[in-house]
Amino acid sequence: MKVVVAGQRLALRTNATPAYVEELAALVSRQIDELRAAGGTSSTQSLALLAAMNIADELLQLRAAQKTLKRQVREKSQRILRYLDREAELLA
Repeated sequence: MKVVVAGQRLALRTNATPAYVEELAALVSRQIDELRAAGGTSSTQSLALLAAMNIADELLQLRAAQKTLKRQVREKSQRILRYLDREAELLA
């Protein structure tokens, strides 16, 4: 399939749906457009690298948040199970 990212046409081979690939291309293009508007550099390669860094930063922050959430859910579940075990013992 073919998509346009930051004005550049790319040919991709993927199992993803066209809508998903278009969404990815739009995300990267928006990042590059925002960086271009902020100024500083005009090289497409530099803008692409900065966009990749921004997207990677967001990904790592989301992974850390997900890890924290999973830990909190696990801890809360364990507390609930301990409580239920104590209640079951009292009723037995």
